[in-house]
Amino acid sequence: MPKKKKLFTKFLIWRAKHITERQFIYFLSILVGFTSGIGAVILKNLTHFYQHLLEGNLVRDYHHAFYFVFPLIGLILVYLVIKYVIRHKVSHGIPSTLHAISKRKGIMKRYQIFGSILTAPLTVGFGGSVGLEGPSVATGAAISSNISRLLHMNQSARNLLIGCAAAGALSSIFKAPIAAIIFAIEVFSLDLTIASMVPLLLASISAIITSYFFLGDDVLLPFKIEDSFEISDVPFYIILGLVAGITSMYFTEVYTRVQKFFDKFDSPVKRLLIGGVSIGVIVYFIPPLYGEGFDVINNLVKGHPGNFLDNNVFNLNLDNVWTLIMLLGGLVVFKIFATSITFGAGGVGGIFAPTLFMGSLMGNCLAKILNNIGLLSVRISESNFTLVGMAGLMAGVLHAPLTAIFLIAEVTGGYELFIPLMITSAISYPIAKYVHPHSVYNMQLGRKGELITHDKDHAVLTLMDIDKVIEDNFVIIYPEMTLGDIVHKAVVKSSRNIFPVLNKKDGTLLGIILLDNIRSIMFKQKLYDKVIANEVMIKPPAIIELEKDKMTDIMDKFQTSSAWNLPVLRNGKYIGFITKSKLLTAYRRKLITFTK
Repeated sequence: MPKKKKLFTKFLIWRAKHITERQFIYFLSILVGFTSGIGAVILKNLTHFYQHLLEGNLVRDYHHAFYFVFPLIGLILVYLVIKYVIRHKVSHGIPSTLHAISKRKGIMKRYQIFGSILTAPLTVGFGGSVGLEGPSVATGAAISSNISRLLHMNQSARNLLIGCAAAGALSSIFKAPIAAIIFAIEVFSLDLTIASMVPLLLASISAIITSYFFLGDDVLLPFKIEDSFEISDVPFYIILGLVAGITSMYFTEVYTRVQKFFDKFDSPVKRLLIGGVSIGVIVYFIPPLYGEGFDVINNLVKGHPGNFLDNNVFNLNLDNVWTLIMLLGGLVVFKIFATSITFGAGGVGGIFAPTLFMGSLMGNCLAKILNNIGLLSVRISESNFTLVGMAGLMAGVLHAPLTAIFLIAEVTGGYELFIPLMITSAISYPIAKYVHPHSVYNMQLGRKGELITHDKDHAVLTLMDIDKVIEDNFVIIYPEMTLGDIVHKAVVKSSRNIFPVLNKKDGTLLGIILLDNIRSIMFKQKLYDKVIANEVMIKPPAIIELEKDKMTDIMDKFQTSSAWNLPVLRNGKYIGFITKSKLLTAYRRKLITFTK
């Protein structure tokens, strides 16, 4: 073992001497792209193995009722794997990655490398109505983070390589390298510079080559545009954009409320049983909601909804178009419930695939309604609306309009639908963002103000560690202390010109004394026994509360109060001061690191 460490140390020294930081990042981005591609392939194949084993044989050869028990069995297996194998909480893919970037300096635990690989296929393969894109991103991101730590890369490089992992995972899954790069930039708020673009490009290329090597020419969404875009269709795509925006609001609202409902249960077993039975009932009555649902999307685009609706539990006749529209609308309504319940019950997966699923159904359903209400002299392309609907919902739910546009453009093999994609996404995105300022991915971080954004100043402040700028070497004064005590026990012994006044019993902050407050009397010895601290202390211009205030709030308090020192409280108790000079020094250092 010591020999290996020496060899590794020698390698790091050799690398520092002979390979520049940028060259090494280029090499690592290729490696990260390859590992992300491998992770995505493993997740997909393992999930399809479970799904084919269960859905293909047991359901077909035995009984449809297995749909009811599969999700519960899968969630129980996930619970057991997390509790006894992983022994750590496995968070949802992309939100956990964003948290690592925003609050953990790009550091992800080792168990996160295999956490999603062990749990996501069990969740989805056994019928959980979630996707695999998020877990694929999380797996690749965890690998890249740990590689970065092993090779002593700085925080800026770690974050960039996590973005490369995200691009690699999406590129491998959809074989859409450009959309994957844009996804990393939009969702992870990476700067669009040459320094970041080249690594993202290299990671995306290496991942897609890996995917072709293991999966061949198989494409997850093998679409081809059959109907050309006509300028007369613009009003209908505007309507689609409006409907997509409203549906995005519905998606986010239901997701949030269902998560809050499950958060009320302290016991994970209760959540598992309630969620497992609920998702089992939903999948039993609506089998198309089983798993990711890409087969449904493919059949929908090809104009074969009967392939997944023929055996509906109500035995409804699909020859009636309004019956078909009702069933498709029902899938749109219940998909987000199935997805949210899967998460609430403890399942591991992603929100990307459910968004595409709902978007495709929404677009197809709207096209059918417009074509059959008898008011139009032209016929709308249902396949195009299905494709563009996916982009509209992605733009609204994920707050990633550019990713939505380029993903659908790439998977369709051309840019014939570029204008409809732009129109629909440009309408859906602002509608959804107005109601829900933060996407499903970054909702929790956004509400806490801990989300990295493209605003560089805000991003740097978010990355700063508040605890590291708190100073506690201030001499404490108590309210009953006399002026003489203040001078001899505080002023003489301190290099500071500010003193906190605390309650002696509980340590709460009562006020502060500035040297300027007592300068005119501090040499008048006649007053030493007559004046007490309680009489000369003043209220601080502002107070920093660690439980409430973010770094951006702290900066605002310094700016509005014009103070150079502000007291800091934790749980109502005084712990120290933050000085403006130290805060600005820390900001400058973080800015230099962030922009390297």
